[in-house]
Amino acid sequence: MNIEASRRASADVSRQPAHAPSNFHDVLALGTSVAPWSPALLAAVDIAALWNSNVTGCYVPGCLREQRALEDDPTVLSLLADIGQEWIDDTEAFQTYAKDHGARHAAWMVTRTAIAPTLRKLGAWHDLAVLERDMVDETRLFDILGEAMLCSRVPCLVLPQGWNKTLPFKRIVVAWNGSFESTRALHSALPLLQLAREVSLINGHISDPDPNRLSVAEPDPMIYIMHHAVAAKPHYLNVSADEAGKALLDRTQHEHADLLVMGGYGHSRIRERILGGATRHVMAHAGIPVFMQH
Repeated sequence: MNIEASRRASADVSRQPAHAPSNFHDVLALGTSVAPWSPALLAAVDIAALWNSNVTGCYVPGCLREQRALEDDPTVLSLLADIGQEWIDDTEAFQTYAKDHGARHAAWMVTRTAIAPTLRKLGAWHDLAVLERDMVDETRLFDILGEAMLCSRVPCLVLPQGWNKTLPFKRIVVAWNGSFESTRALHSALPLLQLAREVSLINGHISDPDPNRLSVAEPDPMIYIMHHAVAAKPHYLNVSADEAGKALLDRTQHEHADLLVMGGYGHSRIRERILGGATRHVMAHAGIPVFMQH
């Protein structure tokens, strides 16, 4: 190829879309019922159908939902219930349902361990996990689901209590505060942000005034998502950490949002960051699905 032909080829490449749409290739759901399918299972199938992706449904028996990871004892659990035999026939039913509703491939399994180790083990194979907030008792919400998200590192879509709706993903609010957790959540949520009609980015980042503190320059979040074909409206939040959770939910209500994206457990015991202490409030009070990543 001569120089002129090479230049023409380069020009053709430059005219291609700057960034191809992202997607979730593998979606996991931790379900709590099979007749009917629980909200997490239905939501995971709907998400997989958006990209003709793969979906895994994992049933979590009731005897395991209130257990923390350190309480897990397979020997004792095997005496409580013959889990595998009880739910073995649901494999074909779930595969049929998922494929009929747009998933490329569907797998079904039943866990024999607590939520946290289940999510950690299976989450490593998936791009997104869908959870139901009310799969555990409210008094153990943070001990169990919080622990699961902390140890798994997989992005989690947490459905609110009593969720029985579809997931339109038309109006999304993103909470960003400069933390590692909020940045990873923003990055991981790109497939959903690219589907949305309206995106609002809540910037709660406070620059460190200490000139002696070492830092690494990072992209502007508005420019970053713009380079991924997402146009967003910027908003700034300047409230205390104690008020951040309520302020975020107030904003989602004002925007009529159907999804909130935020980092999970992004605060430090040494130093609170704005929005970082909001995780507990949002998990306890959100009336819409929340996309979280630690």
